[in-house]
Amino acid sequence: MKIIELDKIDSTNEFCKRNNVGSYIVIAKTQTVGRGTKGRSFSSEEGGLYLSVLRKPHKLESVNAFSIMTNACTAVCKTVEYFNLKPVIRWANDVLVNGKKICGTLIENTFSGSFVSSSIVGIGLNVNNRLPDGLKQIATTLSCETGKEISLSEVKKVLISNLNKKFSLQEYKSYIDWFGKEVIVRTADGENTAFAVDVDTDGRLTCIIGGSLKKISSAEVSLIL
Repeated sequence: MKIIELDKIDSTNEFCKRNNVGSYIVIAKTQTVGRGTKGRSFSSEEGGLYLSVLRKPHKLESVNAFSIMTNACTAVCKTVEYFNLKPVIRWANDVLVNGKKICGTLIENTFSGSFVSSSIVGIGLNVNNRLPDGLKQIATTLSCETGKEISLSEVKKVLISNLNKKFSLQEYKSYIDWFGKEVIVRTADGENTAFAVDVDTDGRLTCIIGGSLKKISSAEVSLIL
């Protein structure tokens, strides 16, 4: 797959939207308007790995679109493991190490009828980048966790290799260690304690809230471990 490397850009996902032709990977040293889910900003200081993968899936039905997320998050986890760290997925798209966020993933799909016609997978992996003071309590980097500077080119090579592999939902769930435990789900109406049960093939979280079994989507809630 073609790889485009840039010094600075507003957002690698936005670059893919503006150049939505073919399949490729775009990588930037820094982003000026990095974005996370729900429109949140994403710190993109130099030293991190910021990339987006543009693909045109072949006959991928929209009901199976969550497989794009499972592939991306599992690829990130495999990459983090390569550096002898233990990653945990916080449903649906964050990867944590020692309880702190080390990577965020932003999936933006375009649909045609009942199929995914185009998919942009944006990944921001903290490697050697400096974290803003306000994020140090909730975020971390590969260098912070290993105690040494990490080769950014090596991280890039390993991650791209993993992104070109296919992973199952079971592999995705193998990085979730909080099934069977209490979590907090936050909605516009406030926070509720939930008992986490499973993640379905469509990406919804199955949990027990107030004694009732419910299935909720990541668009509706935030998860606090």
